[in-house]
Amino acid sequence: MNIVQKAEHWGDTHHTVWLDVIRIVLGIFIFVKGVTFVGNIQPLQELMSTRFHYVPVFIVHYIAFAHLVGGILIACGLLTRVAIAFQLPVLFGAVFFVNMAQGFDALNSELWLSIIVLCLLIFFFVYGSGPLSVDEYMKKHIKLPEDY
Repeated sequence: MNIVQKAEHWGDTHHTVWLDVIRIVLGIFIFVKGVTFVGNIQPLQELMSTRFHYVPVFIVHYIAFAHLVGGILIACGLLTRVAIAFQLPVLFGAVFFVNMAQGFDALNSELWLSIIVLCLLIFFFVYGSGPLSVDEYMKKHIKLPEDY
């Protein structure tokens, strides 16, 4: 068993309910952030183009779509690790390219918020979705064939 499988197994056996509440709130927060991006995509596009001079429209739409779909999946606990895998590049970019360019300042609340969300995403990527999730419900109640 490699280290990733050991971490997943430990996370699955030592998950508490209050961590699920944090995962749900994180998912809702990411979804709401996605709604704000979709509702007003022009400032995001301008911010990205001033930092990188040329940003394909695809990247801006990827950020909004990843937040919308990923936030719902994280909150529900459905395919949590996959949803987080799509969120991680967005948050790494937010922390290291967008917010750090504005300066590492104690008053830069967007930077601290991005760092906290990134740390939580990494935590739930390792430890999984927990007992209050659709993934756990499916494991317990839906029997898959042996050869699946």
